[in-house]
Amino acid sequence: MQKSKGFTIIELLVVVAIIAVLTGIVLVNVTSYINKGKDASIKGNLSTMLTNGAVFYDDNGNYTNFTTSSGATVPAAAIVAAYGTGGAVSYGVPTATAWCACSALKQGAPDTFCVDSTGQKKQTATACATECAAAVCI
Repeated sequence: MQKSKGFTIIELLVVVAIIAVLTGIVLVNVTSYINKGKDASIKGNLSTMLTNGAVFYDDNGNYTNFTTSSGATVPAAAIVAAYGTGGAVSYGVPTATAWCACSALKQGAPDTFCVDSTGQKKQTATACATECAAAVCI
């Protein structure tokens, strides 16, 4: 009788199963890190908006049209791109002396991150619509 060389079907199935389990574990961790990176991008872009607001105020003497200027729309577009489907930036009604911007976070859902013209930056579980109901973060 001849001995065949190679692996049996059982041995191959065991190896494939082990690889599948390890792949599942890695994918869960990678997804978590990707979402943390997206949250960092959202917070960074909102912080950029805060700096841009100060420059806008220095140039114009008020915040009246800040939320429609490139100082707000460019970081807002980057936030939407980082968040993906469903991403948006909410604004409080800007006044001549104040503005507020808020976005949902990807990793810490339902957490949001809010910045305003007073320099305040905060992460909270409050919805953006409530957080920026006024021209400043509540």
